[in-house]
Amino acid sequence: MRKSILGLVILLSITMTAKSQVKINFEVSFKEPQAHYAEVEMNIAGITAKNYVDVKMPVWTPGSYLVREFAKSVEGFGATAGGKSVKTEKVNKNTWRVYNAKANAVKINYRVYAFEISVRTAFIDASHAFLSPANIFMFPAGMIKTPSTVKIIPFTGWDKVSTGLEPVAGQNFTYKAPDFDILYDSPLEVGNQDIFEFNAAGVRHEVAMYGGGNYDKERLKVDMAKIVEQETAVFGENPNKHYTFIVHNYAQGGGGLEHLNSTVLGASRNGYGTERGYSGFLGLVAHEYFHLWNVKRLRPIALGPFDYENENYTTNLWIAEGFTSYYPTKVMLRAGFINQEGFITSNLGSIGTVMNTPGSKINSAAESSFNAWINPAYRPSENANNTFISYYTKGQVVGLLMDLEIINATKGAKSLDDVMKAMYLQCKTLKRGYTDAEFKAMVEKISGISFTNFWDKYVTGTVDVEYAKYFAYAGIDVINENEGKSVPYLGAAAARTSAGTGKVIIGAVSRGSGAWNGGLNVNDEVVSIDGAPAEMMLERMSQITYKKVGDVIKVSIVRDGLKRDLDITLTANPTVRFKSTINEDATPAQLVVRKKWLGIN
Repeated sequence: MRKSILGLVILLSITMTAKSQVKINFEVSFKEPQAHYAEVEMNIAGITAKNYVDVKMPVWTPGSYLVREFAKSVEGFGATAGGKSVKTEKVNKNTWRVYNAKANAVKINYRVYAFEISVRTAFIDASHAFLSPANIFMFPAGMIKTPSTVKIIPFTGWDKVSTGLEPVAGQNFTYKAPDFDILYDSPLEVGNQDIFEFNAAGVRHEVAMYGGGNYDKERLKVDMAKIVEQETAVFGENPNKHYTFIVHNYAQGGGGLEHLNSTVLGASRNGYGTERGYSGFLGLVAHEYFHLWNVKRLRPIALGPFDYENENYTTNLWIAEGFTSYYPTKVMLRAGFINQEGFITSNLGSIGTVMNTPGSKINSAAESSFNAWINPAYRPSENANNTFISYYTKGQVVGLLMDLEIINATKGAKSLDDVMKAMYLQCKTLKRGYTDAEFKAMVEKISGISFTNFWDKYVTGTVDVEYAKYFAYAGIDVINENEGKSVPYLGAAAARTSAGTGKVIIGAVSRGSGAWNGGLNVNDEVVSIDGAPAEMMLERMSQITYKKVGDVIKVSIVRDGLKRDLDITLTANPTVRFKSTINEDATPAQLVVRKKWLGIN
């Protein structure tokens, strides 16, 4: 028995030593950037004595929950060992097998086509290259934890690389990653980007601006630093030595994707010149930077270690993304970029969005998270509003309610900040993500009350938000201005078609509305409503104000080339519209909650 155990230990030791001796080096160059190609050379040395090695391309990139099949953009795959070509074959959708005939080193070459503008996909043209690593770099099967280096050979005229990867000393444009999780979490911007820096929370921050724009670097340095300081204060520490913002400025841009010590932001080139545009950019910065903790370190247990070949399911994106949608408004308030009225209005707007989405009655926050991989945000559907609710928006609302509940229960002593900090430190100590039960337990520990009923209503349930109750905690009166009104409602959205045809086509139908019950379909061409040409009625289709609830209207349509007449009974408009008022006669207990929530000194 002892001999068997000793043999097993020796075998494991040999295996671990062999793996530790494997060296992986990448070299990326650009022979035809105008055609959107990257040339990738992958060198693997120290392979154990096998007849073949498999290399794999991820099918998705962390932070964007959709299988994108990056292997579809790979071409020209080939390999050599000892300077001679060796046999290769593709064995499944994202795996290539290299028959190295027990050679301990192979060189692999392939090309990647990169022509999708987004924060999550690689894009290359004559002006720059944005390398989203999961789109570009393959990993040897079973070697995710193996270190690697990446050498970038910029195209002629390009002279800068921006990335969160650590540079290799003495080697220009060469970077190292301790494992593939870090490599895949470290995008690279290559070109002639405009770079500026600022220091905040003891961390050096680099901002790499591609695409030009009317931004004011000095103003951004100050205001982005304020966001960094405010968010660091929530968690008590900033875990980075340096951080990189890669900003792509386009005629129309948006979106962001978080990484361990960097982020990629999409922005409108000339949007910085208006207060709305500038505030929107700062809000995006606040959202993605908050992910430095929430998701990248304070994370659901399912999100790491990653399986790069399959979906990674979690019911906690309402925390990971939803709370990260709630906190930017708090941070913007604390940093002085919005006022209290703007903060309250923004949060009421989110509640309204949830309550006005029919899918919120069907899909809970937890279900929305689990279904992220078929999320209609990535795979649009004409029926999405009737079946889904965004885990971003619903999670933001849950965060708001939870924050107020904790503040009220602790008489202003604690808030959601304390939960987030405690969970961050727990994940750091345990070196793993949290479970749903652990997060709930921490909320209850901090608040001192049970959150079971709360979870049943707002996390796993689909109960309408008790907005008046929660805002009353802070002495803020909220009313639904539509309550008690009987406004006739068709429940269909339409728009003119292009090319000046004048046709009106149905684009969406709301569950339970007159249009839904009466059989009006998406893609129907509306010819007339009660005899009036549809084009004249376009602006009045959502609310038929010249009628009453219960009235029947005649809608003439063309469906699949055939004319039909539908009798549609108008229902009452179910949407909410909020108005808030600060209660000047608030009780001392309400004032305590208000001061804590709004950060009033």
